[in-house]
Amino acid sequence: MNGMTIGEMLRACRGEWQGNEETLTKAPSSIVTDSRQAGEGSLFLALRGEKTDGHKYIPDVLQKSALAVLCEERGVAGEEPRIVVPDTLAAMQQIAAASRKRWDIPFIGVTGSVGKTTAKEMLAAALSGKYEVFKTPGSMNGQIGIPVSLIGLHGEYDVAVIEMGVSLFGEMTRLTNMVHPDMAVFTNIGDAHLEALGDRPGILRAKSEILQGMGPDAVIFANGDDALLSAADFGRKTVLFGLGENCAVRAADVRHCGESLSCCILAGERSFPVTVPAYGTYMIYSVLAAAAVSLELGLSDAEIARGLARYETVGRRSRVVKTGYCTLVDDCYNANPTSDRAAIDSLASLSGRHVCILGDMLEMGGNAPELHRSVGEYAAAHGVDLVITQGELAKYIAEGAGTAGVHYADRASLLAALPELLHEGDVVLVKASHGAHFEEISEAVKQLS
Repeated sequence: MNGMTIGEMLRACRGEWQGNEETLTKAPSSIVTDSRQAGEGSLFLALRGEKTDGHKYIPDVLQKSALAVLCEERGVAGEEPRIVVPDTLAAMQQIAAASRKRWDIPFIGVTGSVGKTTAKEMLAAALSGKYEVFKTPGSMNGQIGIPVSLIGLHGEYDVAVIEMGVSLFGEMTRLTNMVHPDMAVFTNIGDAHLEALGDRPGILRAKSEILQGMGPDAVIFANGDDALLSAADFGRKTVLFGLGENCAVRAADVRHCGESLSCCILAGERSFPVTVPAYGTYMIYSVLAAAAVSLELGLSDAEIARGLARYETVGRRSRVVKTGYCTLVDDCYNANPTSDRAAIDSLASLSGRHVCILGDMLEMGGNAPELHRSVGEYAAAHGVDLVITQGELAKYIAEGAGTAGVHYADRASLLAALPELLHEGDVVLVKASHGAHFEEISEAVKQLS
């Protein structure tokens, strides 16, 4: 399928057109919000942000032969073509909703507190055993990323997997009214975005807004080992996945062999083995979610197994790097108590002295110190030999770890101490919220010799 034309976008958002009529018949070659990524044939979406205003880059974008601009300001002669709207973001979402309606294929929304990107990638891999799959790139899962993905959707696909992330009430409503999922996967309800959502029941309410954009025949896939999700009434067909007997799709004979995971998928009378190139004990839930959706969509056992074997880790999510000096588990993308505990559990599958380098977990609300302290206590109780921390809140992790904990007030001191703290053969987990920028520490660990 071809992408939307500028004229179709104009009608979808009811904007004002400035430019020649010929441009309206053309479809953009790319959709960008960063002027540096604009090129010939691009549609540039000019957004006003906290740090910069995309409108001031419009002349530069047009000099790069962009096809058009979506913006809130009328242009003078020479600063066309453009679609002028009252609110660029709102217009993007209107266009995205119109783009979604052009596709008569299953759309699967993936939400939850932890593991959304992993579950999305695992599901896309499983479905690739039979279908051509569209998936949202990287972590483009929010109010900007999803519209950009949907507006740019073109090609030949049999199914679409859309990661849907929120941190505030009302955000999921806007996302689901664009995506209108036919199926939805709930990975878990953990301690994330507590500052805005209050508590785990609040998080569930925020995620459950996805139902507002789903029809009565939609199917929900939920982690049956999560107490809140297993007890939830979604008002639609619900398939539970997990390790418990209450789950319709379960796993038996789960084995973690360093950087791979194998198990036997059990679903009713069906039983088949899978092996996935994935590190981490918690990965089993993404595997089971992917299997559950794939079974619902009619894939055979062999097709599911073949697809899961194609899974690839994305970015800095539990990426295992063998440096020659130590084994680094690079998990710097995000952190919260649920994901930190899961990462600590996974260290047991790798041989060596277990070391955690942990940073601040952001958006934890008023109970942040205690939540950080609980992670340190968990690490000390679950076989972590050394817990190294840096960050204003991370000091409480070190406190919780007791004699196993050591805290550094600043980044430079920690980096300088690494050669003495880490030993050859160590297994080193580096994890913090993205805003802590712990990728610098991961790179330093790689350089040790």
